[in-house]
Amino acid sequence: MGPQFHRFIRASIRIGLRLFAALCLISIGLTLPLAVFNPPTTAFILQDSGDQPPWLTRWTPLEAISAHLPLAVVASEDQRFPDHFGIDVTAIRKALNENREQLRGGSTISQQLAKNLYLWPGRSLLRKGIEAWLTLWMELFWTKTRLLEIYLNVVEFGPGIYGVTEASHHFFNKTPAQLSAYEASLLAAVLPNPKRLNVSQPSAYVSQRSRTIRTAMSYLGGHSYLEGILP
Repeated sequence: MGPQFHRFIRASIRIGLRLFAALCLISIGLTLPLAVFNPPTTAFILQDSGDQPPWLTRWTPLEAISAHLPLAVVASEDQRFPDHFGIDVTAIRKALNENREQLRGGSTISQQLAKNLYLWPGRSLLRKGIEAWLTLWMELFWTKTRLLEIYLNVVEFGPGIYGVTEASHHFFNKTPAQLSAYEASLLAAVLPNPKRLNVSQPSAYVSQRSRTIRTAMSYLGGHSYLEGILP
């Protein structure tokens, strides 16, 4: 191998390192500010805004949200949330074993949040790869408390109903602090498909799912399970 080949390898390595550094800087720019500042909108809201304002209108800090809701969401969506670093390898392996033909299942709350904030719906390998990359940066810069707070304020609970503030007022005419365990479990029950599953008129599936979530909440140990995360 001649000197020309070695120059090519060195130039390729330099370009690769620069691209990697640029990717890291972009990722830091996207995630680090949200450790302190609330996101004004999300990618999902922008894609779904229609005639609605394409930004978050009301924000509720985690300490002003009923402790039932974060527990219900963790029990429903990501029971190892306090312990993993954004990606639950065990859940991914289980999902792949159960369904090898589709990229679905195994997503943590952190991964779902990365998708909602920055990306688009879909199951492509590209989107899952970007999602996993951004999830690691979020976990690096944000506390688990902050992850839960942002998630509950941006996730969709019904068609065009984003965030716990809008959802609690729309479905129950309550503030987020007033949500009961039953109401929290209903909100968590529709998260897999909030455009089709209905909180106000729960189907048999949603009702059964909410009961299962409440059972899981008790099985995990109630509010003590998130001790150190909840304010």
